[in-house]
Formats: sequence, structure tokens, C-alpha cells
Amino acid sequence: MTDLPQQTFDDAAAVLHSALAGDGDAVVGAFDAVVERAGLSGAYGVAWCLAATMLGDAPRGSGCALDFPEIDQADYDTRWVARFVSAYANRDVPTGEALFGAAEADGLLPDCLLTLAGSTIATLRSRAG
Repeated sequence: MTDLPQQTFDDAAAVLHSALAGDGDAVVGAFDAVVERAGLSGAYGVAWCLAATMLGDAPRGSGCALDFPEIDQADYDTRWVARFVSAYANRDVPTGEALFGAAEADGLLPDCLLTLAGSTIATLRSRAG
């Protein structure tokens, strides 16, 4: 994760700041600004940073299983976040990239990224409380 440019970490902080304020439009706007400046790969890096914020450093090795009860009944964006975070936990960049591309192709990437930001804030709050 440390091989990302500092701008990616700054962008992730801006997304989290907006999410913490409960400003969904600003979260989407922050991601849009990243896409304009750095393309979808830049937004992917920010999303990967958010997953890292939720879980910490991904463990060495593979086979990490995260428990998401009844995930198949959840909305698209919720399923996407669960799978994206699982990809991060397993250091499975190709799956993370495929999920990102699929959400973009389905026209649901902004919703997915907004849910990811909200989930990251909820995780941080649960740790603090």
C-alpha cells in the first residue's frame, strides 16, 4: 500500500472528511475529481486506501475469509463493498480491479464508492466507541 503516490492518500483523506461530515455529494465529487485528474486507476487507488483504512494492512498470504451474513440478499453496492473489501483482505488486486470495472460498466460505481466511504466511517466509529 505504501507504493501509492501521496496524492492518493490525500484524496482518500478528502473522501473520508466528506463522508464523516455526512456529505454524500462531496464524497462523489471528491471521487469525480480524482477520476478527472488520475482516471479510474486513481479512483481505484483511493478505494483501495479506504479498504486499508477499514482493515489495516492486508495479511501476508491468502485465504482470508470475511463473514458477511446474507450478503446475497443485499443491494448491489453493499455486495460490491463486501467483495471489494474481501479482495483487499486477500491481496487480490485482479478481483478488486474486476469489481471496479464491473461497477463502472453497470453505471453503479458512484453508489459503490459512496457506500465504501460510509462503511469506512462506520468502521472507524465502531473502533473509537
